[in-house]
Amino acid sequence: MNEKLLKDIYKDMKKQLILALIIFLLCACKKETLELPVSEFNSTSSVLMVMPNNFTYNPETAGSNPFMHDIPLDSVTEYAMAEFNNAVNILREHGIEVHVVEDTPDPNTPDAVFPNNWFSTHSDGTLVLYPMCAPNRRDERKQSVLDTIKANFAYTKCLNLTHYEQDDLFLEGTGSMVLDRINKVAYACLSPRTSKKVLDDFCSEMGYKAVFFNAVDGNGQPIYHTNVMMAVGTDIAILCEQSIPDEQELKMVKTELFESGKTIINISLSQMTNFAGNMLELHDKNGKMFIVMSETARKSLNDDQIDRITLNGTEIISIDIPIIEIVGGGSIRCMMAELYTIGQ
Repeated sequence: MNEKLLKDIYKDMKKQLILALIIFLLCACKKETLELPVSEFNSTSSVLMVMPNNFTYNPETAGSNPFMHDIPLDSVTEYAMAEFNNAVNILREHGIEVHVVEDTPDPNTPDAVFPNNWFSTHSDGTLVLYPMCAPNRRDERKQSVLDTIKANFAYTKCLNLTHYEQDDLFLEGTGSMVLDRINKVAYACLSPRTSKKVLDDFCSEMGYKAVFFNAVDGNGQPIYHTNVMMAVGTDIAILCEQSIPDEQELKMVKTELFESGKTIINISLSQMTNFAGNMLELHDKNGKMFIVMSETARKSLNDDQIDRITLNGTEIISIDIPIIEIVGGGSIRCMMAELYTIGQ
């Protein structure tokens, strides 16, 4: 075989090897892009929401929630229903799966629109039921809602913490706790509605690390729910640093967030009062990420904060719910209870 023929064969083999390498790399990149495990999101694409059929000012919860206001307005329930229906439509338009449950008139549950406080679902198949402070909020554990949860979340076990109500100890779900589900961290500001003992029990059973601290509003009063002053997504964390007066506790929270890979976006006490801490990350079936907040919260943010929230392509969904916020003292995050599928 002459030298020229050998060189031609060598060149041909070299081209084929390069071509094979290019194809391999393209396939690998395509796989990495399209097959990102859902578990890498600190969010889900499915939520449960309860119609505010009986929505009104709730005096049983007003004592510890300064965000609530008993305003002289006729047809509060009708206004709340209109806001709720609009919220459901907007979420669905963005590819979020929303399971709606109609509240029942008996027993009367004026705060039923905030279901995330009394249950949570988890990707290991666990349904957690939480102890509630107000007696009429305990009545929200209605069979119609439990049936919807069972139909759309095939839980294999139930962690029932409601027995703590007998001891006046409470932990109001993902209101009391802000969960980093990726890193198994439960952030909680202690309050009459958030007991350290129940928090420890939840963390022990679910394999979470408890990061607890004290947080106060602008009047120095304890913040009743952690999700008022912070939110944790896949890449970012919203945090009202001013609300944590103890420097060591603030440092502990920020260090935990930083070591978990979160970019911290600080909000002011004024922004917190406008529900800027009450956000929730969701994603659609294709992995498109959203941060859901109220229109009140969005209007309170500055351009730099919005740019940082949307830096990685995350889209803001803002929903106008002024009556629910003013009268109920809660915002859009509280209206959505996440439904995780097993293994998610």
